[in-house]
Amino acid sequence: MSVAVKVLSLGCAALAAALASTGARAQSADADLKPFAVHVNRTPQQSWPGYGIYLGNGLILTASHVPGTFAYTKPHVVIAGQDLPAGLVKEGNLDSVDLTLLSIDATNLPVRLRMRRMPLCERAPYAGEAVVVAIPEGTARSRVLPAQAIPAELRGRFGTAIADVATTGNSGSGVFDAANLCLLGIISRKISVGQRAARFGAPVTATRDIAKYFVPAPVIKAFIPPGVTY
Repeated sequence: MSVAVKVLSLGCAALAAALASTGARAQSADADLKPFAVHVNRTPQQSWPGYGIYLGNGLILTASHVPGTFAYTKPHVVIAGQDLPAGLVKEGNLDSVDLTLLSIDATNLPVRLRMRRMPLCERAPYAGEAVVVAIPEGTARSRVLPAQAIPAELRGRFGTAIADVATTGNSGSGVFDAANLCLLGIISRKISVGQRAARFGAPVTATRDIAKYFVPAPVIKAFIPPGVTY
């Protein structure tokens, strides 16, 4: 069996439709998360949707590979129907901490959003925990997977993951504690396994997506620079 970890940059209409449908069935509280979900676009705009989460006070958190290298991509944030240029607060990278913290001019936001804040969860996620994943198009429910569900060679680095790969948001999407609606993590990568089988005498490899890894709240807290408030 082979395993693979892939970045989650690609999106599709089917994913958005699934999210919207799931969100309609979810609890009404889930809808309160949608205003915090934003699009993060490069310049020129990439062909796939990039996602991020508005923390408050003009700060946007996303996966680092969504905007890419800030100096080259000059990202914009689409929030509350506005396309705003972003500033850089801190940039991570895919090989270490897959997070980037951006800033926008909060005075351009509606008052209803300007005054809101998204708290980080105070604890690490636990196996079986109910979560909500949010993108601007909708929300979807899932659960945190136990460590045993992740291939052994990946657990040390990609141990925090959710199920429901096909119906939850891709890179930069927020993972929220379904009970307290605090930010539990940021979606980073997809984990897949490949199994070889014989078909008409020729070996073939079938790939199956098993999980989505997310950067957990304790890592996010350590990433945000001292003195940065939201």
